[in-house]
Amino acid sequence: MMTSAFAPSEQSLVASPQDLPAVDVAIVGAGIVGLSLACALRNSGLAIALIEATPYRRENTKGQAYALHQVSRYFFEEIGVWDKLMPHVQPFEVVQLSDERFPLTVHFSPADLGTEALGYVGEHSAIAETLQSVLQSAGNVTFYCPWRVVTNEVHGDRAQLTLISGDPGEPKVAHLAARLVVAADGGKSPLRQQMGIEPKGWQYPQSCVVATLDVAHPQPVIAYERFWPTGPMGVLPLPRNRYRVVWTLPHPEAEAVAALDDRSFLATLQPYLDPQMAEITAVGDRFVFPAQFMQVNSYAADRFVVIGDAAHRCHPVGGQGLNLGLRDVWNLAQQILASPLEEIGDRRHLMHFHRQRWWQNVLTLAFTDFLNRLFSNTGWPLVAVRRCGLGLLCLLPPLKRLLLRFMAGLLLPLPGDREFPRGR
Repeated sequence: MMTSAFAPSEQSLVASPQDLPAVDVAIVGAGIVGLSLACALRNSGLAIALIEATPYRRENTKGQAYALHQVSRYFFEEIGVWDKLMPHVQPFEVVQLSDERFPLTVHFSPADLGTEALGYVGEHSAIAETLQSVLQSAGNVTFYCPWRVVTNEVHGDRAQLTLISGDPGEPKVAHLAARLVVAADGGKSPLRQQMGIEPKGWQYPQSCVVATLDVAHPQPVIAYERFWPTGPMGVLPLPRNRYRVVWTLPHPEAEAVAALDDRSFLATLQPYLDPQMAEITAVGDRFVFPAQFMQVNSYAADRFVVIGDAAHRCHPVGGQGLNLGLRDVWNLAQQILASPLEEIGDRRHLMHFHRQRWWQNVLTLAFTDFLNRLFSNTGWPLVAVRRCGLGLLCLLPPLKRLLLRFMAGLLLPLPGDREFPRGR
């Protein structure tokens, strides 16, 4: 049996069906969102279980990278982990927004936010491993891995989880009682499905090709959002003079481009990049994921909440996905910590969390959908409208700052009493 300390292991916890020690909060899913919630609740006096179905080492090999907006930095500062994350992320001070080869480019700078950087880019493995290291000293967090939740039933003031692990032919079974169960187990969330919470949304006719580039010559640290008729392209700076490209294309084209050999892929990609990004090489594997719009009708049920990708998915334009999940974590952690112990998991209190997050997330999801539809279009009226819009952003700095503050998550209400920069 594992101790109550956070100690990742791929060993089975139990040899026969048995009750595990009851906890106050069970977090299902140890991706960045689940880890962040555990970090926010560490040393709180609450007993926390973090449950992950994917073996620990395999989970840390994910190839994603994320743009962290200022609101995410403030959250990580609030829970005391930003200093540990900072060495592993790349700050960027310029964002260039452009439409195809139209000569007008919108430039955003830290002066538009009144901050030292516009955002930060970090790779999944670096962020996850840093959060895991923070939890090593958290005596109130137990990590169960690889264990999968197969049922979740509510009995009075407790949820009862059934977990299985090991060989499917001879699974090992355990039971875990919790005051609150948090589903942070991704867009296909088996736990959300078990609880009967249905997602609403659609698949875009687009997929995103994700690749990492190594640039031979040092580059200005710039993040690019470049719109093409096939869809937006994000080019994000990584540490060590590398860039992460997220290239949106129609499904068949995305699959064909991802399947090219490195030389052909780079030749196809090069015309879409900034001209100063010359002598590039591909690093590591490329992968493809479909673009999706999804939002659940309710984030809460009795003794149960959904957060992160289990609750919502948006088009990757603007890099909003993980940032929305971290805002979910911040709101939920504050509510848990402010609630009397016996009321953690009470549906009336959880519906307050639902009301806070649902409408805020809908605004951002709708805006990313609008951007993709506006710019992934060759109809001349829409082309004229969006290029006039780019001109207005250049001519009207207050409008540009307003848009940037919204995309950075600083226009919507934030948890806590902290004062945030309001820009100039």
